[in-house]
Amino acid sequence: MNIDQLIDIVKAAATKMCTDHFDVSQKGGYANIVTSSDVAVQEFLCAQLAEALPGSGFLCEESDEWDTAQEYTWIIDPIDGTCNYSRGIPQCAICVGLQHADAMEMSVVYLPMTGELFHAERGRGAYLNGKRISVSARPFADAVMCTALSVYHKDHARECAEIILDTFMQCNDVRRFGAAAPELCYIAMGRCEMYFEYLLSPWDFAAASLILTEAGGCLSRLDGAPLSFTQPSGMLAANSVENLDRLVGIVQKHL
Repeated sequence: MNIDQLIDIVKAAATKMCTDHFDVSQKGGYANIVTSSDVAVQEFLCAQLAEALPGSGFLCEESDEWDTAQEYTWIIDPIDGTCNYSRGIPQCAICVGLQHADAMEMSVVYLPMTGELFHAERGRGAYLNGKRISVSARPFADAVMCTALSVYHKDHARECAEIILDTFMQCNDVRRFGAAAPELCYIAMGRCEMYFEYLLSPWDFAAASLILTEAGGCLSRLDGAPLSFTQPSGMLAANSVENLDRLVGIVQKHL
């Protein structure tokens, strides 16, 4: 299995996403929805990837089973930013990452509505549409932070708002695109510099995390500890260790 094969499979899966005819259902309220396109994309990816890498496991959003006991595990979000997708907002992506020995080996994040395809292999850099990318060198005062108010856990909205306000008063500005993987890729390409989210599932960040680190960025849990790719976690990311450390300090002050 190589990165070109993975890119081809993801692009083919996007044909299941690029349609105006899909059904929407709730998974526990208006904030957490699934579309028929999510299911179609995931089924296609799992079938193709199982054939391309026999014996591999899967950790997918639209599935009740987490098969992570294999040597290689595919971590898949068929559509990151489903709410955006359901409303025609272009920040929505197919995310596929391959984990081996607690590390991400290769990944693709594809935004069909914008035509942006990010990919990375461990130790080989990160790319956008075939062109190598890197994080910006902007300091904290000139940084733009991507963030959200924890839509699935609104009981923590006040703490999130305090963190966002505190950071906003020290950085340049904040953005809320509504999809974790594209936002992490925006840091990787130098479009933004920081990221804060109170709680994410591994499929939200696994694929994009490799793209970010291969582009020179860094990320951690809310306390600064390393992330796990098989457990939900709060997450921080930045274009530099200095900016990440400062962001950790702000978050810890409020949590």
